[in-house]
This record gives sequence, C-alpha cells and structure tokens, in this order.
Amino acid sequence: MNNGTTRKHTALPKAQILIEALPWLTRHHGKTVVIKFGGNAMVNEELKAAFAQDVVFLRHAGLKPVVVHGGGPQISAALDRHGIVSEFKAGLRVTTEDAMDVVRMVLAGQVQRELVGLLNQHGPLAVGLTGEDAHTITATKHRPEIDGVHVDIGRVGEITEIDTGAIEALLADGRIPVVSSIARSQDDGHVYNVNADTAAAALAAALGAETLMVLTDVEGLYEDWPHSDEVISRLTATQLEKLLPELSSGMVPKMEGCLYAVRNGVNTARVIDGRVQHSILLEIFTDEGIGTMVLPDASDQGNKKGDAV
Repeated sequence: MNNGTTRKHTALPKAQILIEALPWLTRHHGKTVVIKFGGNAMVNEELKAAFAQDVVFLRHAGLKPVVVHGGGPQISAALDRHGIVSEFKAGLRVTTEDAMDVVRMVLAGQVQRELVGLLNQHGPLAVGLTGEDAHTITATKHRPEIDGVHVDIGRVGEITEIDTGAIEALLADGRIPVVSSIARSQDDGHVYNVNADTAAAALAAALGAETLMVLTDVEGLYEDWPHSDEVISRLTATQLEKLLPELSSGMVPKMEGCLYAVRNGVNTARVIDGRVQHSILLEIFTDEGIGTMVLPDASDQGNKKGDAV
C-alpha cells in the first residue's frame, strides 16, 4: 500500500507537466514549425539526440516540423582536410568552385544524412532534401557590399524564389523534411551555398508556418550585451529592426531571418539556446518559454507566448 502511495506522489509532477502543455498542444496542433538546426546542438552527441527526440515529439504531438540546417563547423573541417583555406568576408564564407563541391558534399552527404538517421531511429519519419530538389530554393549570386563596394564571394547565393511543393507533399504524408541550405541558380545553372538562417526564414514564410525557431549558442537576444546578460524575452518587429545595427555579426542573419519571417506571415519567430537539452519542447510547451520571441507589430499583446486560446 505504501509503495503504491509513493508511486502516485512521484508520478504527480509528470501529470502536472503534461497538463501545463495542454493549451500549447491545442494551439499548435496541425501547425507547421520551421526549425533551424545549428550551433553546439549540431556537434554535441547528447544535444543532437535530444534535438531529434524533440522534433519527433512535435510530430507525434500533431505539429508539422520542418528542419533546415547548415553546417559551418563540419564544412570548415572538411575544407581543412582538402587543403582549401576558409576565408570570410562580410560574415559570409567565400565559396570557390572547389569549396562548393565540398560544401555540397558535407551538407547533403554528411550533416543531413546523420540528422535523418537520428530522426529515423524513432520511425520512418525523416526525408532529406536540398534546396536543389524540386526547385525548393532558387538563388542568384550574392554580392555583399563592403565599404560601399560590391564584392565577389564566389558561390554564395541570395534566395530569389521558394517552391514549397515537395515539402508540403512530405508533410501531408506525415514525414519530417530535413532541408540542406543549398540552392540552384535561376540564371547560370550553378549551385549556391545559402545562409541556413536566411533559408529557414524564407521557407517559414513561404509555408505560412506558425513559428520559426532558430537554435543558437546563446540564451537569446541580450538587453545590453556585454554590460548585461539579461535576455529580452519578447520584442516586436519594429523594436528588433532598431536593434539590428548594434548586434554581433553572428546574430545578424538570425535576427534578420526572424524579422523577415514575422513581416511575411509567420506568427512568431524565436531564437533559443541550443545548448539546453530539449530547449524546443521548453519553448513550445511551457508557460515560461525560453529565449527571445519576435512578434509581428500588430501582436504586441498577451503573455510571453501570446494567448493560448
């Protein structure tokens, strides 16, 4: 009898956690969530496994997750092995033709395959594709401006078009699309390396996603870094736009992506700490949430996560 009572008491917090998730489960059911996979979560084995569990949980909870990934650390390591020097301009990797072959090989043949494998440990769920497949992502050559001059950084692309047909077909079939951020050119037939934060934001907007989630190696957007480690829990598109010039270079494409998403129909964009195990579940299914949420200007109402009804 005593053992039964003890068991009931230890199980009770689990039930309370599940009940707390109920409004969020109801709200997000059937909604598309685009998740940018990156940072430490990509290289740490435990975090990788937890990420895969989170994504599969979302799928079984009735959401439609789409994963977009880059692979900066893996690309740098592979280029080193091939004796190709990594050079960066304006925060973007200079991608020669030789480097592009390696980038494509690493993203589609290594990072994507590993992630698909991790997800598929839980069932026949994940299907990998690149932006090249079914014209999912089309790009043109990107020439960033440095000190007022447009510079050539090789096979780096700027997205011109998104075709969501293949992804929507996979989602309708109950699959989890895993998209490598490579694009086919609209004008010269080449393949381009595309920033994965930018690709995730463009896909979220084109899919009419409920949420864009970007995993990072920081807790969120800091109020007054480096003077304070206070994280801004939520801000509107206009507030974010004012902060952009002050942000560190690594954070710019992430926050620009969030801004683009909420200005193009995505209800919320969130930057969350990928170093925390199960950060995705904490953000979507708990009242507190973690990280920084960006909202469209019209939605500057409600609690940390907007109204749950």
